Amino acid sequence: MLRDMPNSPGPRARSSAAATKQALLDSARDEFAEHGIAGARVDRIAKRAGVNKERIYGYFGNKEKLFDAVMKAAMDELVEVTAMPGDNPVDYVGKLFDYYVRNPVLLRLLLWESLYHRTNTLPEQQWRVDRCRQKVVSLADRLGEEPSDEIGRTVLTLKGLALMPMVMPQIAALFGASMDTPESIAQMREHVMAFARTAMENRTTAE
Repeated sequence: MLRDMPNSPGPRARSSAAATKQALLDSARDEFAEHGIAGARVDRIAKRAGVNKERIYGYFGNKEKLFDAVMKAAMDELVEVTAMPGDNPVDYVGKLFDYYVRNPVLLRLLLWESLYHRTNTLPEQQWRVDRCRQKVVSLADRLGEEPSDEIGRTVLTLKGLALMPMVMPQIAALFGASMDTPESIAQMREHVMAFARTAMENRTTAE
């Protein structure tokens, strides 16, 4: 029977470390969503998680890397619940819309990341490139085309349809498009899906 090496952590220690790391990620998600990268405080994150803040540096290195880990986890969750756009572009928009309605924290994280200036490429850049490429290839296959920048713009627009109503609620209200009731949310969902349906139909017809 295999046994742990004398200097390696045992199952209980590994389980405790995993639980601590997850607690920090959960706490950090709330903190970053509320305050952004610059405004977030590692001492508040640690306090929410019930651990010493030195654990943050031990597990993640620094605050930026902790934010990157939070984003990776949040985007992994999104990928798990949404199909590829090529399966059905209209349903793709609807499922994204539903997810953003249920998970406004992800939208806030994405917006904070966009506002936070970084001189280098995004962390996990290749992972993100690969995921986006998969979506482009998926829609290209659906349309019977080769992947291209134009297909990429189409995927981006589909994603924009799904998230825009939640990104600027004040502007939406000015246009009489508030989503403050279940009925208004359902109406907006149908609207963006209908918009996507018409756009995809017109695109196919034009070709």
